[in-house]
Amino acid sequence: MLLEVRGVIGPAAGDYIKRGLEKARDGQAELAIIQIDTPGGLDTSMRQIIQEILASPVPVAVYVTPAGARAASAGTYILYAAHVAAMSPGTNLGAATPVQIAAPGMPGDKGGGDDSKAADKEGHDDAMKRKIVNDAVAYIRGLAQLRGRNVEWAAQAVRDAASLSAEDALKEGVIEYIADGVPALLAQLDGKKVSVLGEERELHISGMTVQRFDPDWRTRLLTIITDPNVAYILMLVGIYGLIYEFANPGMVLPGVAGTICLLLALFAFHVLPINYAGLGLMLLGIAFMIGEVFVPSFGALGIGGVIAFVIGSIILLDTGAPGFGISYPLIAAFAFLNAGFFIFFLGMAIKARRRPVVSGHEQMIGSVGEVLEDFEGNGRIRVHGEIWGARSAVPLKRGQNVCVTEIHGLTLDVKADDQKSSEEIE
Repeated sequence: MLLEVRGVIGPAAGDYIKRGLEKARDGQAELAIIQIDTPGGLDTSMRQIIQEILASPVPVAVYVTPAGARAASAGTYILYAAHVAAMSPGTNLGAATPVQIAAPGMPGDKGGGDDSKAADKEGHDDAMKRKIVNDAVAYIRGLAQLRGRNVEWAAQAVRDAASLSAEDALKEGVIEYIADGVPALLAQLDGKKVSVLGEERELHISGMTVQRFDPDWRTRLLTIITDPNVAYILMLVGIYGLIYEFANPGMVLPGVAGTICLLLALFAFHVLPINYAGLGLMLLGIAFMIGEVFVPSFGALGIGGVIAFVIGSIILLDTGAPGFGISYPLIAAFAFLNAGFFIFFLGMAIKARRRPVVSGHEQMIGSVGEVLEDFEGNGRIRVHGEIWGARSAVPLKRGQNVCVTEIHGLTLDVKADDQKSSEEIE
């Protein structure tokens, strides 16, 4: 059974290898080969893959190929966990030091504060680094001892980020074989004895066929949605889709699309190591920007919302693992779009407030109408093309212009237009 992993080690790779090894077990395969070319990835996904390899009843060979490929960082641990470790000429492995980037104000942030506080932070930072590195060293040493490989170099790869070429790795006892292609590797492995779940087994693979286990639609979909940038976009599209649906009930399409996008984003965030403080800041920022449209705060809510949105986006995914971070240009693009959105509506609101009133009670006060018949006390006038009952303290004549001063139900208090003061006319 032949599996292939290209790119970062993440949830999609973990799920793919898990199902591939299960199929190899169910099909009673003699050997499972994982072709790998990776710059590293997430610690959680790496450990999931290693657990699957260690628990597999089918021997697993990890093969770094083609020429120019690498098994860096998480790939080195996976290579050490395999029953058989092999590489193509012109490949390399190593640089297995764990990377963890701290957010501002957390351990690892050395900015700000007085000298004593900075020294305390630096000491805490060093202690955290030692803790993480020592845990990783113990983990890879255990794998090296289990498979009988070079223990000291494994520790060096973690502590000093050491790397080796395929030829040097063979000399150092890190791998067992160098092969130029899968057929050459299979020829070397025929008759080899490996320990599988504590039992020694001899590989008899001469003349056997190679069956590929290609990624299916599920793996491809998981690969796409667990890309941090894609998950980030899905979340924002989902939120705005639901907001639009709530603001315009009955549109249906924005609500359906928004719900699907939001559920996919939540699933992606479930399997990704997200910072929930960052997610909370993003949602708070969006709420502030929406609130700016409805609450007159002279831009305070909108500006605060943009700031919260940007900070939350930056710290949402900060793993330090290659390929698992949100692009800063993408964050900037959405921040500008959101800012433009609330500025646009804020501008519309300000313009609307400056326009003269054209309807309702306020619009009628000060309006000029025409008397339809001579009357003293109560009569009828025409205002804005409508006939209203009118009341006047002085006699009025037909065709005379009058000004509306008050409204009482369907009756207007009026006075002769020439009696308006300059202030009322203005």
